[in-house]
Amino acid sequence: MKTILIITLILISSFLSAQNKNEVLQFDKKLNEFHNVRDFCISTDGNEAFITLQSPNGGISQLVTIKKENNEWLEPKLLPFCDSFMYLEPFLTMNGNRLFFVSDRPLDDSIDKKKDFDIWYVDRSNKNDEWSEPKNIGKPINSDLDEFYPSVSDNNNLYFTMDSPNGFGKDDIYFCKWEAGKYLTPVLLNENINSKGYEFNAFISKKEDFILFTKYNEKDGQGSGDLYISKKDINGKWNKATNIGIPINTEYMEYCPFYDEKNQILYFTSKRKNIKSIKFKNISDFKKYIKEGENGLSKIYMTSIKIK
Repeated sequence: MKTILIITLILISSFLSAQNKNEVLQFDKKLNEFHNVRDFCISTDGNEAFITLQSPNGGISQLVTIKKENNEWLEPKLLPFCDSFMYLEPFLTMNGNRLFFVSDRPLDDSIDKKKDFDIWYVDRSNKNDEWSEPKNIGKPINSDLDEFYPSVSDNNNLYFTMDSPNGFGKDDIYFCKWEAGKYLTPVLLNENINSKGYEFNAFISKKEDFILFTKYNEKDGQGSGDLYISKKDINGKWNKATNIGIPINTEYMEYCPFYDEKNQILYFTSKRKNIKSIKFKNISDFKKYIKEGENGLSKIYMTSIKIK
């Protein structure tokens, strides 16, 4: 007799199949001790992950790494280059030796004043080596505007979010081609991806054949921010993005997708809320319930999902 009921999600795009609501799980309950946990990426071997930890109001933002030993995630450790400035939105390259991230740190270490948000990176020789000092990715990607959420395909093409007066709306998704050892001028993705509203937090697949990202308050959405997907057609053009649907999207905020293509697992951040007042045995029972449940704070969730 089946103990788990598998249902098929009916999606406009026909790109996805997924399991039922019971299969959308928190990544690791060890992270419940932190107020806001967001932005997730994981190494190809599945033994190292990078996450953003933030204060309740988001005014403090730091990057941490967690490592897996004997099939169990260890305690998170602060990345050594983090200081009093904001650090968020990590993305690890396929070989695990370059970590992209976003920061408002100044270009000059002798300056104490923060700047706009730029895309930065650190390098290492191998996973046991120390990270380098942060390096600003520079022009033409970074500008005097805010750049966010870097994601890189296997051929080094880079996708990111920018709020520009030349875009379609408030936040838009841009693409930078890697050619002859450098990045070319950023290109605004077309109306099949961007709109007059908000589009942000794009994850690009390894072969650059599909893109996952968040749209905010769309008419066909569940509410707040929803995850959408677009896939390229036979001519290499992006199809019209479609809503991934429930149970991944809820009436609350879903954002910061990361897809493990090898294991077909989607990781994402959500502010979903599904707790109610009950009778508690004691204060410890109260604390456990508030911390571990879907309490409206940013948490990392995961689900098995096949992107066709």
